[in-house]
Amino acid sequence: MTRTVVHLLRHGEVHNPTGILYGRIPGFRLSERGQKQALTVAEHLADHDIAHVVASPLDRAQQTAAPIADSHRLELATDERLIEADNQFEGLKVAVGDGALRSPQHWPKLVNPFRPSWGEPYIEIAHRMLGAVQKARAAAEGHEAVCVSHQLPIWTVRRFLEGKRMWHDPRRRECSLASLTSLIFEGEQLVRIAYSEPVGATNPRVTGA
Repeated sequence: MTRTVVHLLRHGEVHNPTGILYGRIPGFRLSERGQKQALTVAEHLADHDIAHVVASPLDRAQQTAAPIADSHRLELATDERLIEADNQFEGLKVAVGDGALRSPQHWPKLVNPFRPSWGEPYIEIAHRMLGAVQKARAAAEGHEAVCVSHQLPIWTVRRFLEGKRMWHDPRRRECSLASLTSLIFEGEQLVRIAYSEPVGATNPRVTGA
């Protein structure tokens, strides 16, 4: 069977001096460190058989994907399905014991962590990400594709593919900045999931990373 690899790449560090949950707010770009992370990942993938590079429409994802596309002389594609999850706390500080979570007016949004009640349902995130993955797999059949997305969408689709419940403790996500969650296919069948951190580990609890 034809072997195809789809790498789900989380974007690099973002310049976010106020520490808000920026979500889909436009204008949040990579920090200086994030730009270096993007270059490091591009160097890491330089000898890979990359045939397709696609990213979320958000600036930080586009910036992370650009060096990879350039190094392989590929046109950078955009897929709306790779975008960050919708979240009603967008624009606010949401760290435990700080910011929005201390205000009673926001507590009704927390009533159902299994859906979750504060944002886009996990199952919808998983389904749209799977659609993006399958499109990328088809575009790079027999080679490798890179899909640049965001922590929650990547972690959600990984748990879905592993047959695990999608609600989870965000502090235990294995999806560091500029990390690669690699889906290995034989034909159309997913046979293995691999994970690597070309720029090292980062703290998943840091808001706005």
